[in-house]
Amino acid sequence: MITKYEDVIVKTMTRLLIPFIQIYGLYVIAHGHESPGGGFQGGVILGASFILLAVVYGMDEVKKRLPEKLMIAFVAIGVFIYAGTGALCLLFGGNFLDYSKLPFPVAIAERRALGILSVETGVGITVMAVMVAIMLALSSKSKRTRGEFK
Repeated sequence: MITKYEDVIVKTMTRLLIPFIQIYGLYVIAHGHESPGGGFQGGVILGASFILLAVVYGMDEVKKRLPEKLMIAFVAIGVFIYAGTGALCLLFGGNFLDYSKLPFPVAIAERRALGILSVETGVGITVMAVMVAIMLALSSKSKRTRGEFK
C-alpha cells in the first residue's frame, strides 16, 4: 500500500516537478516520429508522474485527479485512436496503417507524419492509463471487487 509522504520539501518539489514531467511526456509522444521515443515511452513518463503523485500525496489524490471511469475511458480512447487511424487507411484504399492513404490535403510525407503522430498519441494515452491502473491495482488495500478499486 502506498501512503502519504509528510515532508514539506518533498511535497513542494513534487508539486513543482509533476507539470514538467507531464509536459516532457507529451513532448516525447509528439516527437516520437522524429527522435527517440514515442507513444509507449511518453505514456510511461505520463504514468510515472501519477505514480509520483500517489507516492507523495497518497492514492486518494490520484483517484481524485484521474477517476477510474476516466482511466478506463482513456484506455478505450487510445485504442480507438490507434485502430481508427488504421481503419481510416483501409477505408481509403490502403493497407492497415498505410498513412499515405489518409484523407488529408497535404503531401504524402506530411500525411505519414500526421498518421504516425495520431498512432503515437493513441498508444501514449493507453499506456499512461494502463500504468496508473496497474499501480492502483497493486497498491490497493483490499481485493478488487465489482470493478472498483478499494
